[in-house]
Amino acid sequence: MAEIRSHEDLVRILTDSHVVAVLGAHPDPKKPAHFVPAYLHQQGYAIVPVNPIYPEAELWGSKPTATLAELRRPIDVVDVFRRSEYLSDHLPDILDMDPLPKVVWFQQGVRNDDVAERLVEAGIDVVQDACMLALHKKFGLGRTQPADATR
Repeated sequence: MAEIRSHEDLVRILTDSHVVAVLGAHPDPKKPAHFVPAYLHQQGYAIVPVNPIYPEAELWGSKPTATLAELRRPIDVVDVFRRSEYLSDHLPDILDMDPLPKVVWFQQGVRNDDVAERLVEAGIDVVQDACMLALHKKFGLGRTQPADATR
């Protein structure tokens, strides 16, 4: 496992991943921690919100869990919307996930080389300082119409 930087690996993650846990998911549509996962949900990803502050919020068909360690379903990507200085606080929860996620993705502006190194040592790929929504669009992976429009 490694820190992912190549175009090919980013495209592989975005196309092969189907279940995204959003650490720091937010109910405010103006915040990136809402509109990024909302976009991904519209693109067909299953979004699993994680945020202890909003346990009763309905986000993308689910109520948020308080921690990542509470999730008991396979997660392809943990998409992290937390400040860099708080990432080490979440490392134990990520490493307690069962099964471990395939990828931990630190959103644009979020970087912590020490945490990334620990995740890679545990067998998890890491993307740092990159926006899933922006790269999904940049690589031309978006649907031309919402998923519901084809039903």
